Amino acid sequence: MDFTQPKPAAALCGVVSADGKIAYPPGVKEITDKITTDEMIKRLKMVVKTFMDMDQDSEDEKQQYLPLALHLASEFFLRNPNKDVRLLVACCLADIFRIYAPEAPYTSHDKLKNLAWVKSYNICFELEDCNEIFIQLFRTLFSVINNSHNKKVQMHMLDLMSSIIMEGDGVTQELLDSILINLIPAHKNLNKQSFDLAKVLLKRTVQTIEACIANFFNQVLVLGRSSVSDLSEHVFDLIQELFAIDPHLLLSVMPQLEFKLKSNDGEERLAVVRLLAKLFGSKDSDLATQNRPLWQCFLGRFNDIHVPVRLESVKFASHCLMNHPDLAKDLTEYLKVRSHDPEEAIRHDVIVTIITAAKRDLTLVNDQLLGFVRERTLDKRWRVRKEAMMGLAQLYKKYCLHGEAGKEAAEKVSWIKDKLLHIYYQNSIDDKLLVEKIFAQYLVPHNLETEERMKCLYYLYASLDPNAVKALNEMWKCQNMLRSHVRELLDLHKQPTSEANCSAMFGKLMTIAKNLPDPGKAQDFVKKFNQVLGDDEKLRSQLELLISPTCSCKQADICVREIARKLANPKQPTNPFLEMVKFLLERIAPVHIDSEAISALVKLMNKSIEGTADDEEEGVSPDSAIRSGLELLKVLSFTHPTSFHSAETYESLLQCLRMEDDKVAEAAIQIFRNTGHKIETDLPQIRSTLIPILHQKAKRGTPHQAKQAVHCIHAIFSNKEVQLAQIFEPLSRSLNADVPEQLITPLVSLGHISMLAPDQFASPMKSVVANFIVKDLLMNDRSTGEKNGKLWSPDEEVSPEVLAKVQAIKLLVRWLLGMKNNQSKSANSTLRLLSAMLVSEGDLTEQKRISKSDMSRLRLAAGSAIMKLAQEPCYHEIITPEQFQLCALVINDECYQVRQIFAQKLHKALVKLLLPLEYMAIFALCAKDPVKERRAHARQCLLKNISIRREYIKQNPMATEKLLSLLPEYVVPYMIHLLAHDPDFTRSQDVDQLRDIKECLWFMLEVLMTKNENNSHAFMKKMAENIKLTRDAQSPDESKTNEKLYTVCDVALCVINSKSALCNADSPKDPVLPMKFFTQPEKDFCNDKSYISEETRVLLLTGKPKPTGVLGTVNKPLSATGRKPYVRSAGTETVSNINTNSELSPSAGSRSREQSSEASETGVSENEENPVRIISVTPVKNIDTVKNKEINSDQPTQGNISSERGKKRIVTAAGAENIQQKPDEKVDESGPPAPSKPRRGRRPKSDSQGNATKNDDLNKATGKGRKRAAGSQESPGGLEAGNAKAPKLQDGAKKAVPAERQIDLQR
Repeated sequence: MDFTQPKPAAALCGVVSADGKIAYPPGVKEITDKITTDEMIKRLKMVVKTFMDMDQDSEDEKQQYLPLALHLASEFFLRNPNKDVRLLVACCLADIFRIYAPEAPYTSHDKLKNLAWVKSYNICFELEDCNEIFIQLFRTLFSVINNSHNKKVQMHMLDLMSSIIMEGDGVTQELLDSILINLIPAHKNLNKQSFDLAKVLLKRTVQTIEACIANFFNQVLVLGRSSVSDLSEHVFDLIQELFAIDPHLLLSVMPQLEFKLKSNDGEERLAVVRLLAKLFGSKDSDLATQNRPLWQCFLGRFNDIHVPVRLESVKFASHCLMNHPDLAKDLTEYLKVRSHDPEEAIRHDVIVTIITAAKRDLTLVNDQLLGFVRERTLDKRWRVRKEAMMGLAQLYKKYCLHGEAGKEAAEKVSWIKDKLLHIYYQNSIDDKLLVEKIFAQYLVPHNLETEERMKCLYYLYASLDPNAVKALNEMWKCQNMLRSHVRELLDLHKQPTSEANCSAMFGKLMTIAKNLPDPGKAQDFVKKFNQVLGDDEKLRSQLELLISPTCSCKQADICVREIARKLANPKQPTNPFLEMVKFLLERIAPVHIDSEAISALVKLMNKSIEGTADDEEEGVSPDSAIRSGLELLKVLSFTHPTSFHSAETYESLLQCLRMEDDKVAEAAIQIFRNTGHKIETDLPQIRSTLIPILHQKAKRGTPHQAKQAVHCIHAIFSNKEVQLAQIFEPLSRSLNADVPEQLITPLVSLGHISMLAPDQFASPMKSVVANFIVKDLLMNDRSTGEKNGKLWSPDEEVSPEVLAKVQAIKLLVRWLLGMKNNQSKSANSTLRLLSAMLVSEGDLTEQKRISKSDMSRLRLAAGSAIMKLAQEPCYHEIITPEQFQLCALVINDECYQVRQIFAQKLHKALVKLLLPLEYMAIFALCAKDPVKERRAHARQCLLKNISIRREYIKQNPMATEKLLSLLPEYVVPYMIHLLAHDPDFTRSQDVDQLRDIKECLWFMLEVLMTKNENNSHAFMKKMAENIKLTRDAQSPDESKTNEKLYTVCDVALCVINSKSALCNADSPKDPVLPMKFFTQPEKDFCNDKSYISEETRVLLLTGKPKPTGVLGTVNKPLSATGRKPYVRSAGTETVSNINTNSELSPSAGSRSREQSSEASETGVSENEENPVRIISVTPVKNIDTVKNKEINSDQPTQGNISSERGKKRIVTAAGAENIQQKPDEKVDESGPPAPSKPRRGRRPKSDSQGNATKNDDLNKATGKGRKRAAGSQESPGGLEAGNAKAPKLQDGAKKAVPAERQIDLQR
């Protein structure tokens, strides 16, 4: 047997007794095979006692007895036939391992091999304290294992320990702890070899040890006995390591984890969730598929009440998506809910989770997950919105711009560019600034070379949707506006200091601050920057260079860095002032567009024209690329006109002018108009080529081309009078009403010429207007319109004659706007003509030859024309209240498109402060609109208008002198007067009509009363009270008219009093009432009478249930499957037959307005082009029997129909008014056109005829923009005067009307 010392560690090297023999403890003689067994046992017992008494600090004894330790490990003792000998030797060896730890007393693998092979320690099972021996052995082996041991040594150790585990009756907790402690991260990091040894040992003994592990975790997790082991506090770390070693070790533990997931302790659930997140999310884990119940239970924690648990669940999802794409479907629904979590941090982490996975590989996230990120771009919290927007921008750059995953991936995220730009519509300045940053860094990276950058912009612009294009255009417009503000600020610095200069400078600084984040703080920083500019001339010159029209992109980059360097403070690492200045510089710096960039864009467009560009590869057709390229250049021509001034650019634009595409040519003309101011002097060759083209477009181009051509000539040529005369004279001579299709372009050109050069062409135009426009064109109907009953037709289906008439109306307006005076009384005649067109529903000749859709076009043109003339002060003064009211009623037109377009025009003019304040009162009538979207749009318009006016007053101190025309509260008297003359308001005591009035009043007052600025509530109340002290200037002597006016005042006072406790305070100033609408209050006149009874007042405020009328949205197909008609009543709107009370409250007003159309699908557009079926109503004699009763017919969904007391409004589909049928009767879808009937606001023609009934005796009612039908023939109280059919003129009188009007108009 080999007892020679192998190469041990340095501490044990070469240790033997002095005489070269084995040293024995005192009193112990030599132990060899020559003594008897009894003597050997006697001597071994003494050795055992000696080793037991030794401790690890006895270095001398350890050196002395090392040869004895090696001797006892020999084969003679380990394989001794006597059991007691083997047992005593094992005890010695256990203590030897303890004493020499952490050094190995047996470094020769042969010694360990002997120990393992003969299973010497297995005899210890018969000892009572065998467990102590095994624990000591295991601890020793785990502590001595190190890098110096080869694999054989480790294998022998494993053999030794595994034999003890597998052949014993079980593993005690202490022994299990001696193994598991090596898995704890702290120990694992200290001794990697002991971790590996434990890992392999557990794998080898999994069948035996699994039950012991299960028992340990059961004690700790389920029973809560943490005292069973010192490792209790590390259970979750142990589970993670054991799962990584072999999931079978935890077969019985996993159900215990499911139990812990449902614990009442949030912190405990959080710990389990963290653990399971690692188990489910690890790369090779199949736990989710192997243990579905646990997986489902874990997913339930996404909805945990404890915020940290939900947060941890969301964080896990990212790893899970990346490592287990197959689980994305399970996660999607839970992430959807969490994307709407009330906690900002969780919504934020949902975005991070999805974006992180998508950046790794786009296939890991489905469209639904990306949709959640898309939704969060509109989150109420800036941090969440920012994360969503930046995440999407990064995805776009990676997959679309760089094309890292091919065309399919690029297509999947192609919507991102549109969505990001749509965010520019948000009101928050932070959103706008982030969109600008994203555009400059991700959509069109500004650090690309010019050609590459412009190619990127060219194809981006071509692939954007219309709303994104508008947003991008708006972005450039805002940046250009800010540049102009900074330029004006620098100009003020050049002027001598004065009070006016300082005031102007302050206003300019406030304007600039509004364009920066956190305008409150920005004001201070902008003031500080302005001081620095005043002191530092070099800084001013740098800023001037930055905003100069000739600044290149490279120069801009240098200027920004130079200015930032000058303002930087090395001692202040975070400098909010510098950050704010950087925001300003980034917004005004031309980082994308300069002369070189425009040239590159033009070359790209030329390639598209020649067919040599990569249009198809970029997913854009050549025609689309050319058209959008011209549109892009057109927009840039507004913001960067100087960059276009080159012969090469203009040559390319001339080529575009010769193209057949009308849109391309129109855009090219507009670019010349915006940029060509120096063409005449610098580029005579371009000038000579351009002039004949512009003449040709003005005479024979499209209407839009003609308009741009005339404006282009006027803008860029010095001899414009001669040029315009060469167009005006031949066109004015060749007008021929018999060929209307050839009239449209000449009328456009003539109108714009007379507007741009009134001194030269106003007089010759007068004869054209009198002899041709009015007499020959507008007062004659040469063709018969198609009687298809539709209220609106697409542009391409409108007859040329009607298009010519619309342009004739516009020509009249342009002619008058050019003259800007009414010396010839032409404006009075024109206004009478326009009013007559509105009264006659668009059919000026009343020959009934014109179609309903054409009449809608002409009504819209007439209303828009009056509104356009009102923008000129000299014409606003002569517009009578009656004409104003007719114009206002267009917003209640029966045709949806007329209402929509008119409201848009009205809003646009009001926002620019072009229209007088009284026109804002028109929006109050939108409360009667049957379509929810139109009411919502009107409310948004009001909010915008009011905020703009208030802001304007704040920013312009001089505006206080014009408060009567600017202060939003001054709209109240105009609104009261307008509603008092509402044709629907016929009886001042009719509760239903008063409800309508209240709804209209509240529609406006709700917006005005959101804040009580400067005691405005009391001011509005005072106005209403003061109106009661005046008379109606429109009809001062008519008692009924004045009574209606006072009644509306009382309703307004009722609403104001019920809504505001502050309205009883003293008004800050006495309001001024408009003289045009109200007489001066008489000195002795006192009007303290209440014009509405207390009972009526209560009804208006409490909203007593009112029978619901039927209102199928105007000309909407009511019979479409699954759709219900819009149902509206004046006071309370509902979608069922259940009556509900509604008190007047901030939300009640909007709620009652919004309920009308919610039963219908809002996506259905009105005025459908296809013929529609009509909801049938069987005539009844007693209205009360019809209430709350369903009407049966062959329609799939028809809604409930009930009647109103006194009147009933029904707005049916186009061409279907006043037609009734039996319930079982089928409707002819191409039904007859609707018989004509008076429109709301039309004057009665004769009293000679009574009420006439047609189509199953249904009565027709007058309507202002909406067609209405009476409830029945025998409704309680009979038909009111305002609801009766207007009698028709006798034939002779009727024929005479056009002639009279013609004479009147020419006076």
